Amino acid sequence: MEVKVRSIVAADIAPVATENYPGGVASAVYIGGHVQFFNYGLADQAQQRAVTQESLFNTASLRKVFEATLVALGTLRGELSLDDPVSKYVGELHGDYIRAVTIGELATHTSGLLLATDHPPWPNESYTLAQFFDMLNAWTPGAGEAPGKQRVYSHAGYVLLQLVLERRYGRPIGELIRDRILTPLRMTSTFVPERGRDNRAIMGPELMQNVVQGYSDQGMVIGPPGNQQSYFDFPGTGQMFSTGRDLAIFLAACLDGNTGDPQLREALQMTQREIFRVNEEFGQAMAWENVELDGIGIVDKPGGLNNASAYIGLVPAQRIGVVLLANRGEFPHEIVRYRVLPALARL
Repeated sequence: MEVKVRSIVAADIAPVATENYPGGVASAVYIGGHVQFFNYGLADQAQQRAVTQESLFNTASLRKVFEATLVALGTLRGELSLDDPVSKYVGELHGDYIRAVTIGELATHTSGLLLATDHPPWPNESYTLAQFFDMLNAWTPGAGEAPGKQRVYSHAGYVLLQLVLERRYGRPIGELIRDRILTPLRMTSTFVPERGRDNRAIMGPELMQNVVQGYSDQGMVIGPPGNQQSYFDFPGTGQMFSTGRDLAIFLAACLDGNTGDPQLREALQMTQREIFRVNEEFGQAMAWENVELDGIGIVDKPGGLNNASAYIGLVPAQRIGVVLLANRGEFPHEIVRYRVLPALARL
């Protein structure tokens, strides 16, 4: 089995992580309780530092899966409800539309929100918390749009979800993710650091030496190692950093419930269940997407910035999962959904 898995990864991932391409890739494959790591390319070309399973990558929108897990945990523990309007926790929201949006709609991208920070042309400025509230209060939908009636992927919706969670629990989002998810799973190399004035993650030197350098898809250096990006200028709005090894632990928890906390186990399963049917091929869960490919049910989440790409994909019925982390923008992570996972499922 190990040889076959290695052959699949070598055929589909290795060719786009060679010296002819910028940066490198850390990947983990989990099958039925066993994990294999595959690392290609360089964490930093200038230093000729190789990628390893301990290299720290910016995970971009993979962070959303962890926030969705916090929401699921909160519902299971009776601390909040998917049907709660967000204005219940964020009193600054008084616009006619935003007052009707619920926590569940934010978590499933069905709120209908589509702000300037969600799609190109990307804004040149960043937004303070007060300006963010102004945008939300002024939001008006297109014709026929209403909360819960359509799926529109919204980064801003998850920034608002972050604020809801922080207001509900009176704690920063990084602490909530750490204490409620990372610590119980013993994920010791995953962080949601604050951003410094140079947009660099605030991490100690021991951690920073493991952080990869980010590159564009053309090989241009973008930012220093630890670069964080956000259109929002208030705490908690940067990205999560993690390693291939730590996210393999997360795969095991999602697929096999490898955690001593039964509510966390149930919350991880809850986030994967389809809530909104998008079209014949796709469904939307809480942060996760659901897709059926030739009878193979896949649950996955991609993420990307101009200097980082990330992907987690699951085949729950067969206890198969793949993590992919790249220090390069526009990395073709779709190969995992459409080629690697189906090939592994057919073994």
